[in-house]
This record gives sequence, C-alpha cells and structure tokens, in this order.
Amino acid sequence: MSIDTHRIENSLLAALPEPQLARLGHHLELVSMPLGRVLYEPDTPQAYVYFPADCIVSLAYMMEDGHSAEIAAVGHEGMVGVQLYMGGESVPNRAQVRSAGSAYRLGSAILREEFGTSRELQNLLLRYALALFNQTALTAVCNRLHTVDQLLCRSLLFTLDCLGGSELKMTQELMAGMIGVRREGITEAAGKLQAAGIISYRRGSISILSRQRLEKRCCECYRVIKREFMRLLPHAAPLARAA
Repeated sequence: MSIDTHRIENSLLAALPEPQLARLGHHLELVSMPLGRVLYEPDTPQAYVYFPADCIVSLAYMMEDGHSAEIAAVGHEGMVGVQLYMGGESVPNRAQVRSAGSAYRLGSAILREEFGTSRELQNLLLRYALALFNQTALTAVCNRLHTVDQLLCRSLLFTLDCLGGSELKMTQELMAGMIGVRREGITEAAGKLQAAGIISYRRGSISILSRQRLEKRCCECYRVIKREFMRLLPHAAPLARAA
C-alpha cells in the first residue's frame, strides 16, 4: 500500500518535488518504532533506510567495554542510513530508537536506484549528509569541551525540536547514554535545572518550564548545528516543530 504523500511528516521527504515523492510513495512503508528498537548494529549490512516521522533515532558509538555515547540524533528532519548512498554498506555505530513513534521505511536498493537517476534527490540527500556530518563533528567537540550541564541542555533542546511540545519521556539512564556520562552527573545537572525552575523532573519524565532559559544555559553548539541545518536544507521544514 502506497503512502499518502500529501500527509508526509518527515521534513526531508516533504522537501522533494511532488513527482519524485509520489514515485517514492509507492515503496515507502510507515512502520512502528518502539523505544529501544535497534535498526542496525555496527558493521552489519542494511536492508532499509528510515525517515523518522515522530520518533527519534540515536546514532551511538559502542566501545569494547560496553560504554557508548551518542554522536548524532535523527528526528523528523532527516533519515537514518546515509552511508547507503555514500558508497558504504555498513557503519561502525549503532542506530537505536530513543523516543518511540513511527518512521517511513524504504528498501536500500530502491534508494540507490532513485539516487542514481534523480538529481533533485541527490542534491537533497547530499546536503543532508553534510548537515549530519557537521552535527556529528560539532557534537564530538562539544562533548570534549563543555560541561555536563551544557551537554544536557543541548540534548534536551534537540529532543524538543524533534518532538515538539514541552513534555519529554526520558530516564536518567537514557540521558546519561545520550551524552556519554555517568548517571550521577546527569542527576546533578538535572537537579540544577530543576532548582533554577527551568525543568520539572520526575521519574521517566521531564517538563520544560522555560525553553528560553534553557537556551541561555546551553553552549553555542546547539545554535550552530541548527543554523547549519537551515542553511543546507532551506527548502525543508524548520528543524524545530511548533510546540
């Protein structure tokens, strides 16, 4: 069954010319993305790419000792599986759902075929790959130079952008894994934000009380990454969803 392309929730797909999107619509599947689902593991072939609708997928590097750190997060503004049209069959990181929802799934063979014949799709996906590369590079710098408080603010803001609203379903373990720190560090950082009246935290849920103050507490990395997405993908919907 083809997807109703007039109601596409993924910004990257929605930015395609209507004829191109209609052609892809015959091959897209809307699939459930439960929390914790692993879309691919390091160094394993991928049969599909995913365009999130209302979920978030974490791209994380896994260390030999079991520790991991998120290098990028993909929401409705992008796709999971850029290596499939960049000449690779696999990547050394894991892709795992960290906020449940749904996504559009497309066979990798179909993506390669369309990418090879459509200049519009090539231009859009190459621009997205560059934006994702910039996000990954700046995240690495941010994780090295900035405080746990700033890293938490950055992660919360990106999650807000992907999901909209002001209520986030997140555990301390999940937040710690996102930025590669111990749970105790997250507990302390979240406690500071709560004491300042910026968030309200209870087990498994965070309410953002003041996005403006959260942005002031954040480092410049959030603004730079967001600006780069808007520069490279000006015809796509804005990165932040309306609350």
